[in-house]
Amino acid sequence: MDLTESENGMAASPVLGSRRRIRRAHVMAAGCAVAMCTALAAPVAADVGTTTTKPTIVLVHGAFADASSWNGVVERLESRNYTVIAPANPLRGLYSDSTYIASVLDSVKGPIVLAGHSYGGAVISTAAEGNPRVKSLVYVSALMPDVGESGMSLGAKFPSELGTATKSVPYRAGGVSGTDLYLKPDRIHPVFAADLPESTTRVMAATQRPAATTALSETAKVAAWKHIPSWFLVAKQDKAINPDQERFEAKRAGSHTVEIDSSHVAMVSHPDAVTDLLVQAATAAGSARPALAASGTTQDARAETALTGIAVGSLIAGTGAVLLARRMRRSRP
Repeated sequence: MDLTESENGMAASPVLGSRRRIRRAHVMAAGCAVAMCTALAAPVAADVGTTTTKPTIVLVHGAFADASSWNGVVERLESRNYTVIAPANPLRGLYSDSTYIASVLDSVKGPIVLAGHSYGGAVISTAAEGNPRVKSLVYVSALMPDVGESGMSLGAKFPSELGTATKSVPYRAGGVSGTDLYLKPDRIHPVFAADLPESTTRVMAATQRPAATTALSETAKVAAWKHIPSWFLVAKQDKAINPDQERFEAKRAGSHTVEIDSSHVAMVSHPDAVTDLLVQAATAAGSARPALAASGTTQDARAETALTGIAVGSLIAGTGAVLLARRMRRSRP
């Protein structure tokens, strides 16, 4: 090999090495960009797949009834894979009844949709106070008192036929005495449940649970519907609670409201309509993240941030590769 070949070989070797180093730098930069893209895109993909737990639906019955009044609704909710609890409402007084129902709520894990029929509406308005797991309140032809109001005071503003349908019976229990209210058997069908067969209302008369007068006379000290989203079913043929009272309550609370042609016991005579309303409340309670995604506020903003980060990461990686290549070219002999 002559001197010229040797010199050319010596000159070619550093250039070849520099080119290899440049190629390696480009590969490393591209790898960094891919890694950054993956890291930034991953949170968005994970967020889209986030799921929420279905709430437990707790159903509170009203005066003169028991938890079996919810049977048709319970069956329909369970067929939709909801966990349902229908506790016994003591019907002894607003303060003690709401305290008892609040203790039932404490035993439930996860989010709750709390529903009340008739006097049960007053109970849930108090029982839900201070419980962050109660995501929705549902009122079915119900009382919905504000602070300082009672079932009796609301009824005085919106008269109904209930006053003519009840009778008072003194009671004694454990050294305590008071007065119970019963529905007159012959008034249950026309006032309470006109859209049910009379054979059914005769059974209701025989099995009714009385309410102490304190249940309707004690005034509310709190009103959870002021800060918990609510749904309200107005029974347009209700003779026990004036439908105008129900509309007033729902409007005041800003409730999502539906009206149906039903007697006072809508959950018995129209279980499908009541179930649908409960599912609406339950869906709203368990879909905060999907709702945000649909509105284009949180989800889209996160995606836009991630895409911006990817672009910036790619730009940084590409700029680094160019600068490295220029430096290595300047360092060639």
